[in-house]
Amino acid sequence: MKSNKTIKIDDSLIRGSVREALGTSRKPLPEAYVTQAKSYALPTEMLSDKNKKVNQDVLNSIVDFTNRVSAELDTVDRLEANMYNSRFRSLKVDESYLVNNSFLTALCFDNISDMSSTVSMDSLVFMRLERDFGTFDAWQEDFIACALSSRDGYVMTVYSNFLRRYINLVVDEGNQGILASSIPTIVLKCSPGTYFRDYLGDRKSYIFAMMKELNWDVIESRFKKADKVAEIMQK
Repeated sequence: MKSNKTIKIDDSLIRGSVREALGTSRKPLPEAYVTQAKSYALPTEMLSDKNKKVNQDVLNSIVDFTNRVSAELDTVDRLEANMYNSRFRSLKVDESYLVNNSFLTALCFDNISDMSSTVSMDSLVFMRLERDFGTFDAWQEDFIACALSSRDGYVMTVYSNFLRRYINLVVDEGNQGILASSIPTIVLKCSPGTYFRDYLGDRKSYIFAMMKELNWDVIESRFKKADKVAEIMQK
């Protein structure tokens, strides 16, 4: 049985007098979450042990800051929010940046470092990349160009629910370039801090080395999930 009950929002709440209206202090919004960084062995010989440790430490730091921002958001005063300068706005921007970076870094580490990397021509990932880029080589060429173009971020192959196809993205520092309603399937971190200890300024050699060891089994599973989402979205 449906209820016809309605709720009226008092204007005093909109004007920011919640404390007065309730006659008590404002309770924090219970939205805090806690995430934990995964530890990666990365058996590849294309990165030194010191470089691997630095990258793991960076991921741990990103996750720690994500949890800290989440905790602060739980108690920040939302009534002081504005689009120019507010603690709430700053924390929400930081939250987006940190969550994206921890997520994309983990995706990158999950899909690299396969020392026996091979991709089958009859695999779903190969067929989808050939379908949307013309040839597998054309995807590789475009992916490398995007990786070289990223200023301090990532290169990603994503499935766009809007375009209904796979596309490569240049993602810059601050997560600029991330496409709304897209599903990441292949991710490579391109910030200099990721490779500088081993490759100095030779980003191209780093990109080629990582692409030689892409974990196509992991990537294949992501393409299968993207296909399922695409099927649902197109109904």
